[in-house]
Amino acid sequence: MPPRKRAAAGQGELPGVSSTKEIQDILWKAADKLRGSMDAAQYKEFVLGLVFLKYVSDAFTERREELAADPELAAIPEHRRAAFLEEKDEYTEKNVFWVPPTARWDHIKENASSVEGGVGKLLDEAMDEVMKANKTLTGVLPKIFNRDNVDQKRLKELVDLISDARFTGHGDRPAQDVLGEVYEYFLEKFARAEGKRAGEFYTPASVVRLLVEVLEPYEGRVYDPACGSGGMFVQSGKFVANRRGKDHTHDIAVYGQEANERTWRLAKMNLAIHGMDPKGVGERWADTFADDKLPDLKADFVMANPPFNMSDWARKSDDPRWRYGVPPQSNANYAWLQHIVSKLGDRGSAGVVLSNGSMSSKQSGEGEIRAALVAADLVACMVALPANLFRTTAIPACLWFLTKDKSPQGTKALEDRRSRVLFIDARAMGTMIDRTERILTDEDLEKISDTYHAWRGTKSAKHKGVAYEDVSGFCYSATLEEIEKHDYVLTPGRYVGAAEVEDDPDAEPVEERVARLTKELFTRLDESAKLDVVVRDQLGRIGG
Repeated sequence: MPPRKRAAAGQGELPGVSSTKEIQDILWKAADKLRGSMDAAQYKEFVLGLVFLKYVSDAFTERREELAADPELAAIPEHRRAAFLEEKDEYTEKNVFWVPPTARWDHIKENASSVEGGVGKLLDEAMDEVMKANKTLTGVLPKIFNRDNVDQKRLKELVDLISDARFTGHGDRPAQDVLGEVYEYFLEKFARAEGKRAGEFYTPASVVRLLVEVLEPYEGRVYDPACGSGGMFVQSGKFVANRRGKDHTHDIAVYGQEANERTWRLAKMNLAIHGMDPKGVGERWADTFADDKLPDLKADFVMANPPFNMSDWARKSDDPRWRYGVPPQSNANYAWLQHIVSKLGDRGSAGVVLSNGSMSSKQSGEGEIRAALVAADLVACMVALPANLFRTTAIPACLWFLTKDKSPQGTKALEDRRSRVLFIDARAMGTMIDRTERILTDEDLEKISDTYHAWRGTKSAKHKGVAYEDVSGFCYSATLEEIEKHDYVLTPGRYVGAAEVEDDPDAEPVEERVARLTKELFTRLDESAKLDVVVRDQLGRIGG
């Protein structure tokens, strides 16, 4: 995206609104009034499609203002200036979507009240025009606004509200950042509202951050075979921007695949809003197992949160991806792992979210596949996650970190970790934010990622001066021989041991405490027996 012009403090804000968070809340409440008879999946597409249209229009307008302010424009004859501002290449060469005149937000706002049938007709036409003008958006944007189940009056109110917010920046922040946050906020709100179904498109933000912080995708090809709404890609871009600056976000190229049509559309829009190439998630949705759209891809980084324990999947026993054993039809966990291994470049690394069962299952040959993966030295680190991180499922989860090369890698001067696996038990970490949901805090994320980087000897660890050491109850570096003795079960709790507890000099000696509690127990049992006799006697009298 081109450099953004910064708004003056307060410009682009809703009257009386002092923060982006308040804008998000107001828009959510306004949009919520439109739910009507729509199902949750369609409603999500409806709201996020509207946010996307506003974004591409704002980006177009800002680019147009940049062109109009160019001193060289003054040298062009007046009758040609307007034509110059409408030259498509001046926008697309800066990765700004071309927005036809009738799809621009100003046009929609000005005609929202006068168009016959309501503003929904204008919005559907605008979506269609934007898709026709930009091939990468073909079939992506929703045309669902001009329908009987949409309250046109409330839809116009929402259009007016978004128009007032303007999204041309909030304080000194660029419009792209503000709109990106709004899109992510809505995705999270929809995930909370939809519950279990949300697993198709949303991975908790703290889990995504942990994957990214461990893998550190500074540059290269980033792949997600079950990309949902594109959260892994967005967080990778943020990681690069925070560590090396926004100019380096294009040092990574993203590639993904998604089987659900509506979710695929969300991913395309999400990437575009965050200034990333939407072509990365393909021209069409497709099942990764049945129709791998990227058969020749070799990625530097793979990040994925595939469906847990999926039994309904396209299995072919002769698939060349099954180098370590044919996965069972009853569970695709080891199909995902082997697919991901097949996509790794010579020094590629991966982070995968799977159910805890994947670490120990021996059913249908899964134990043999796990042993083969370990023996091939592909497993770098296993992390046991705390409960309640996933609002969408009660199934406890873990992280698999895979790598093709555990050697020092020449000039990188990493620690030689061949024939070793790092185990981290993070089950006691995290903070409950409500009765049912837990998040990993910044401190938690730093502790886990720092432990991995210290173990691997990366630049991050050297910069912090952190050296690795085993910590009872938290982390342990195991040899492949030790893992073999545990029959290739990869549950961290088997390796890290119990956390060390400091002796309390004032604590009651164990023997004395056992004797005291035993005496108390017998006393309570005697009292219970006496009470039982009294109750029986009273019941007998009543019965008599």
